[in-house]
Amino acid sequence: MTQTAAAQATHTTLDSLPPPSNTPPRLVARIRDDAEAIAAARKLAEDFSREAALRDRERKLPWDELERYVRSGLWGITVPKEYGGAGVSYGTLAEVIATISAADGSIGQIPQNHFYAVELIRVNGSESQKRFFFDRVLQGDRFGNALAELGTKTSHDRKTRLTRNEHGPGYRINGRKFYATGALYADWVPTSVIDEEGVQQLAIVPRHAPGLTIIDDWSGFGQRTTGSGSAVFENVHVPADAVIGFATAFSRPTQIGPMAQFQHAAIDLGIARAAYADLLQFVRTRSRPWVDSGVERAGDDPLTIREVGDLTIQLHAAEALVRRAGRKVDAAAAAPTEDSIAEASIAVAEARVLTTEVSLAAGSKLFELAGSQSTLSEHNLDRHWRNARTHTLHDPVRWKYHAIGNYVLNGKKPPRHGAI
Repeated sequence: MTQTAAAQATHTTLDSLPPPSNTPPRLVARIRDDAEAIAAARKLAEDFSREAALRDRERKLPWDELERYVRSGLWGITVPKEYGGAGVSYGTLAEVIATISAADGSIGQIPQNHFYAVELIRVNGSESQKRFFFDRVLQGDRFGNALAELGTKTSHDRKTRLTRNEHGPGYRINGRKFYATGALYADWVPTSVIDEEGVQQLAIVPRHAPGLTIIDDWSGFGQRTTGSGSAVFENVHVPADAVIGFATAFSRPTQIGPMAQFQHAAIDLGIARAAYADLLQFVRTRSRPWVDSGVERAGDDPLTIREVGDLTIQLHAAEALVRRAGRKVDAAAAAPTEDSIAEASIAVAEARVLTTEVSLAAGSKLFELAGSQSTLSEHNLDRHWRNARTHTLHDPVRWKYHAIGNYVLNGKKPPRHGAI
């Protein structure tokens, strides 16, 4: 089923879709530019950080926090200017994500697939799909995701099927998803499906569509409140106009892949910043110096000072690579070619290597330098390492080393499947 065929299969329009939820319309701020987006993220981060440890400890889902996040206007910042959004740079998007992730790693990850869906609509959506969904986003609608599945040969294989509706217009979806981050909180659930021709498409389904069940069965030891559980589709109806080409976003050069990976780097960077900040605070205020150090304060221990210096360099290097990668993705989106997309993908891969390493290192060094007191459960400082270890498993970083080396040594462009 080609994208054109999908649009011609029925006269159903997007306006005929049922409301995604029964909640009243949200009053959403309209962010105008990059500086306003970063300022709004910093203000929210102060709020979100206060009970982040409590939410993680008790697995208290952040419903109220997400409402404030959406009402701030930040979930609409990647909508292009010509459709009423701020159209911020990718670097600004990364800084917003990192800022929120530093306050609460779980909340920082939840909108990742929302921004991914907005980007896919921007790249592959029809004009009517752009007008409809961008307007919904600016009014405060949230996208979740139902992409990955368990029990397939590889993590990129899909079994969920999209078949023509035998009793009317549109299509039916049948299948089961996992790692459905954000779907629990969403108004719309973008779903990867395999059509009757074996081509992967993206169907955007209202959260409360009949036959769609979101199960809160995420049991990961990190990112505890992301709602990354299951989504079950039992003969769920979707109009043809709500189906967008997915495979074609990777069969030609587009920024979809590096943009998706770039968000993951930003999440890890934020988690690293949080662990680093807590390390400094604990050492300054609670930790005791080692007996052989000959100093009165833990912060004057020369070996501790050395380790903090090393971690600081790693963090600043990761931040620099994230900023560089943002510029590369911006350039590739403005002029997508085989070369520009490959260059952006490699820059993002380099950033992901360092953000992976520093987020894990910061979460571990925190305990090494802060001492035994830092392991007490009332502090819940282990959430930083747990969040980093869980999130950095999204794609194997060992393959990013390979992609980078193969590119610079042999001129081999990385694969365009969204995971490099």
